[in-house]
Amino acid sequence: MRYITIALAKGRLAQNTMDLLEKIGITCDEIRDKSSRKLIFVNEELKLQFFLAKANDVPTYVEYGAADIGFVGKDTILEEGRKMYEVLDLGFGKCRMCVAGPEAASDLLHHGELIRVATKYPNIAKDYFYNKKHQTVEIIKLNGSIELAPIVGLSEVIVDIVETGSTLRENGLVILEEICNISARMVVNEVSMKMEHERISKLIKDLKKLIRTVGQDENN
Repeated sequence: MRYITIALAKGRLAQNTMDLLEKIGITCDEIRDKSSRKLIFVNEELKLQFFLAKANDVPTYVEYGAADIGFVGKDTILEEGRKMYEVLDLGFGKCRMCVAGPEAASDLLHHGELIRVATKYPNIAKDYFYNKKHQTVEIIKLNGSIELAPIVGLSEVIVDIVETGSTLRENGLVILEEICNISARMVVNEVSMKMEHERISKLIKDLKKLIRTVGQDENN
């Protein structure tokens, strides 16, 4: 039996994913060891191997088959636009992709005028403004604190992930438009889905059942 390789987006998402997997009997103690210098973590018994990657790289590993399965945020999936199956919403890491800026910028979004948009997500911003709003914009790619851009006059608005909105409020910015909801997702390589259909389908089914149960518990 070959190993199934699982790529996890580093950080909180990886921790939360492992918490979920452990509840359905998939464990990997090595990956929890913060002092480990290992790059690949193995569960010999279940013939699974795991590795941690930068979120942006997870879809690439999955598309090219270096990972059979990936766990990553919907924002990254949309931004990277890789060919793979998105099979499951894990129900955590919930936030929204929004257009934000000073309240005064609201009018600029309704009159189709040329504005500058600062973002870490140029592809999502381009798709939203060009294909959904049909508004021509100049997109400025930033890597750091996006909220700074409208404050210092680099852009009129920003496109960014909003969890609670407190950072926006503290800096005099508001949500102007919502683009989509974001949460952690499970993705699968297209060939792996065929070759390892039984094992991967079981994993999806077990996770679905768990997520449904957790959801019901939260609603009760």
